[in-house]
Amino acid sequence: MVESGPSTRRPRIVALRSSSSMIKFFLMVNKQGQTRLSRYYEQVDLGKRPALEADVVRSCLSRHKDECSFVEHKDYKLVFRQYAGLFIVVGITDTENELSIYELVHNFVEILDKYFSRVSELDIMFNLDRVHLILDEMILNGHVAETNKTRILAPLMVLDKLAEG
Repeated sequence: MVESGPSTRRPRIVALRSSSSMIKFFLMVNKQGQTRLSRYYEQVDLGKRPALEADVVRSCLSRHKDECSFVEHKDYKLVFRQYAGLFIVVGITDTENELSIYELVHNFVEILDKYFSRVSELDIMFNLDRVHLILDEMILNGHVAETNKTRILAPLMVLDKLAEG
């Protein structure tokens, strides 16, 4: 789509993202299969979430380290990464780019490491509100909104300064 700006006569290109490719859910699970964080970007009944999470976790945890981190699972593609004792699993549509989501997960963990100074499972459990804020800065309605670490952490830094003062 090409638009003309009011102050310039040169055409401006506006990228439109397909609404069919998106992130459906984002899970953080420990090795015992306990969900530490979950965020859904499409409607899933509360009663069906535990079964879905258990099924997804079983699919990912049963894979060997030398196998691919992308799995076809029912209506989703699963992209997962393991960091120490935690697995991050992202359910995406079949039109979403797996490698970009794989890098998004790594960026998320780097941001957590930067904010918590070497993040651990306990940091996530006791600061779940902060972790959700970070995730919400990165993903909006199932689409990647921001990847810049400084911009993502800016609202948290403001909150931390308000809490100190």
